[in-house]
Amino acid sequence: MAIQLSNVSAREWLQHRRETVKPWTEFLNTARFKAPKSVAPVGKRVVRNVEHFQSNYLFVFLGLIIFCVLTSPLLIVALAVCLGACYIINLKNKESKLSLLGHEISLAQQYGAVGVISFPLFWLAGAGSAVFWVIGASFFLIMAHAVFYQTTEELEGFADLNMEVV
Repeated sequence: MAIQLSNVSAREWLQHRRETVKPWTEFLNTARFKAPKSVAPVGKRVVRNVEHFQSNYLFVFLGLIIFCVLTSPLLIVALAVCLGACYIINLKNKESKLSLLGHEISLAQQYGAVGVISFPLFWLAGAGSAVFWVIGASFFLIMAHAVFYQTTEELEGFADLNMEVV
């Protein structure tokens, strides 16, 4: 899948995310899921798992977004109308600039008008509740994985060692 991005930093960030995805067999290894022995190591476990599986968690988030959009037909229509209008604006501006009552309307103003006009459509489609559902479901799934997935240090038995400060 080749994605062309004009922003160099966005392209580098996306490339870094793709390179740091851990194998899904490791991410979903059910043998490593175990409840922590106490509450004390939970914070350390969450931090280490979020650092280790950060790119995988991003793909879980994107998967939930896709699921939410695909299961809401009205949201698909709203997105199609909005993106279609933006595509038409882009095509029209390549030919000539839009002028209304003798004033040239910039591309940003045209996109802003599409956003204002499509806002009621997104409201009717329930986009706000979809956004909060995706955020909540992502937080729940990611935290559940991060809390119950044993880190490498725990498997090797070094998690319970406390070093004495000298």
